[in-house]
Amino acid sequence: MRHRSVAELMTPTAITVRPATAFKEIARLLREFDITAVPVVDETGRPVGVVSEADLLRRRTAGASPTAGDLMTSPAVTARPDWSVVRAARVMQRHGVKRLPVVDEDGRVSGVLSRSDLIGLFLRQDHAIQEEIVEDLLTRTLGIAPSSISVVVGDGLVTLSGTVSRPELLPVIVRLCQSVDGVVDVDNRLVRAPATADRRQGPVRPR
Repeated sequence: MRHRSVAELMTPTAITVRPATAFKEIARLLREFDITAVPVVDETGRPVGVVSEADLLRRRTAGASPTAGDLMTSPAVTARPDWSVVRAARVMQRHGVKRLPVVDEDGRVSGVLSRSDLIGLFLRQDHAIQEEIVEDLLTRTLGIAPSSISVVVGDGLVTLSGTVSRPELLPVIVRLCQSVDGVVDVDNRLVRAPATADRRQGPVRPR
C-alpha cells in the first residue's frame, strides 16, 4: 500500500515568468490559464519565488509598474516528484500556500502541484479504493484472508464488517484504511472473533 506521488498528480507543464516580467503580463497569464499563482524562475529555469493573485493585489511598489521580482514571495516553497501527496499537503499547510512548483534533480521547475490536484484524490473511484484495501492492505500487508472481512466503499466511505481473530489488529486496520488515498471516512463494524480454545473444567485424567 502506498500513497500516490506528486509526479502522478502534478500538472507537468508549468507556466512560469522571469523576474523582469511586468505586472500586467503576470495578471494576463493568471487569467488566461485560470491559475492563482505562477513560479518565478531564473535564466536556468530554477525557481526564485512565486507570484500569487494576493501579491498582485498588494502591489508593493508605487509609480512604475512592478515586476515579478518586485512582487514575488521568496524563496519559493517547492516539492519533489517522488514525494507522497501526504508530504506535499503538509508542506502546503505549513507554509500557507495553495500551489507548489515541482523541481527535478537539477532544481528546475518540471511541473506544479495545486490544492485542486489534491482534492482530486477524493474523486477516486470506489472500486479502486476497495481493491487497494482488500488486496494491498488486508492480504499483502496484514496477511488477513479477504473472506473474513467485508469491505464496502460508497462515495469514499469505507464500511468494514466481519471478525478479527487478533484484537490488537482492530485499530491498525482502521488507521491503515483511513490513510488510503480517496478515503473520506471509515465506518468500523469489525468485532473480535470469539475464543476457540478448549476450556475444560479441571485436569484431564488419562483412562
